[in-house]
Amino acid sequence: MRRLQNAEFREDEFHDYEVGPKLPGLDIEVRNPDIPRGVMKFALFDFDGTISLIRQGWQDVMIPMLVEKLAALGTGETEQELYTLVEDFVVTLTGKQTIYQMMRLAEEIHKRGGTPKQPVEYKREYLQRLWERIEDRIRGVQDGTYTQEQMRIPGALELVQELAGRGVQLYLASGTDIEYVTHEAELVGVAEYFAPYIYGAVDTYKDFSKKMVIEQIITENDLHGPELVAFGDGYVEILNVKEVGGVAVGAATDEYQRRGINPWKRNRLVQAGADIIVPEFREHTDLVRYLMAEE
Repeated sequence: MRRLQNAEFREDEFHDYEVGPKLPGLDIEVRNPDIPRGVMKFALFDFDGTISLIRQGWQDVMIPMLVEKLAALGTGETEQELYTLVEDFVVTLTGKQTIYQMMRLAEEIHKRGGTPKQPVEYKREYLQRLWERIEDRIRGVQDGTYTQEQMRIPGALELVQELAGRGVQLYLASGTDIEYVTHEAELVGVAEYFAPYIYGAVDTYKDFSKKMVIEQIITENDLHGPELVAFGDGYVEILNVKEVGGVAVGAATDEYQRRGINPWKRNRLVQAGADIIVPEFREHTDLVRYLMAEE
């Protein structure tokens, strides 16, 4: 069974979107040159894959586990067929709370005549498997084996610092459980720039979504679309901010190499309507200057 790693993609589903113009001498792709600039007051950041690398490779834990559950039903579907199915809905739901992927697993089991467990049980099993993958990273940052910088997307901290220094109010929202987001934001050195506006999944899953956070930001601050800019590597946050007229910066981050574009991510970001696409945030100063209409 072939698994997607790093910048690989399924050629039969990959749309080779034409690359938009880039800012001169930079790797900042401007897909929508007509966005209002110079009005940003608030910024919403995704966490995993946009700022943090602690959970790098979580898909390589979740997807095989979900395939395993479906394969055990003995439906006659090949492992690759199941992998393609699971990968598609995991990627589409990336950015939403983890429980939604487990709910979809339960639906697929039911469709095939099986009796699914409660989604929260699958979520617990997934989190335990994920912990086995990331435990050394968390402990490594704590004991100094790894630096905070090694566990961040390049330029992410500097981007956050620059925005905060300009008076932009920062929000952090993740589909990962809130207690983990808060702890890991501290581990990678960004929590102070977002507190108290750090949001994550809760047990009563209907009480949180990135869409709800966006609506809250707009309502509480009487914002008008482009005053809010979202930075994220997933479909959900980009789509949600575009739905309210905000500006979306898609981070097509290569979490393994920490440099360059992940074409599969870029594909999804383009589909979601990203206005700007960057590989990471090494060119953060130029990116902020463009958004602030200072270039």
